[in-house]
Amino acid sequence: MRQRITANSVLPARRLPLTLTTADGLHLVGEAALPEDGEAGATIVCVHPLPTHGGMMDSHVFRKAAWRLPALAGIAVVRFNTRGTSSAAGTSEGDFDQARGEGLDLAAAVEWVLDAGLPDPWLVGWSFGTDVVLRHGLLPSVPGAVLLSPPLRFVGTEELNAWSVDGRPLEVLVPEFDDYLPPEPAIRAFSVVPQSRIVPVAGAKHLWVGESAVRTVLDAITAEVAPWVATPLPTEWGGPMSKHDDLSGPPQKP
Repeated sequence: MRQRITANSVLPARRLPLTLTTADGLHLVGEAALPEDGEAGATIVCVHPLPTHGGMMDSHVFRKAAWRLPALAGIAVVRFNTRGTSSAAGTSEGDFDQARGEGLDLAAAVEWVLDAGLPDPWLVGWSFGTDVVLRHGLLPSVPGAVLLSPPLRFVGTEELNAWSVDGRPLEVLVPEFDDYLPPEPAIRAFSVVPQSRIVPVAGAKHLWVGESAVRTVLDAITAEVAPWVATPLPTEWGGPMSKHDDLSGPPQKP
């Protein structure tokens, strides 16, 4: 019997707890969610929102990506807590560094993907995570990036110009009612990156709360990193499925 996929639905995957080691010797908490059967067709590395305001690897969009994308799209989802960040999985060593040292955290996650033999990692940053991606994401093995709600708080023209010169694609999802950078200012800011594609999302807010917003994000990520997968993704599942309430640990805030 097919069941509707809801906010707390957890689809099958191989879930591996990770310990990432950065170039400056810190140990970070993470998780890889891989397709249960067969190899991943694509990989995403998720960089979470601002940890000083509750952002973490379990921020809801990334948690739901890990719960759904391995089964629905064959995408491996790698999440981690940047330095000094805590979640139900644990606390990463170090201290928040305003998108500077977090570049080493991102590099450690990408290195893990390559060592694991997964497909080249697309980067998916959300809010603060977009600043980390824009500052440090032009790594040799990275095909491109998807940005969710970029505030451009720790990023300036130097970083945007570097992406422009490099030429790798940037898919930029901007909520209509974003608190920091709504669509019109975002279009102006990213105009210096000709290969960027700004996607205004009607009715959405910075935190992408609600199933409609989450589905929009997961469909857009899938279309960019795994274009051979049909979107929109299914909203029902015919196999085994657990619920978040069945898992250990308290619910996480967005």
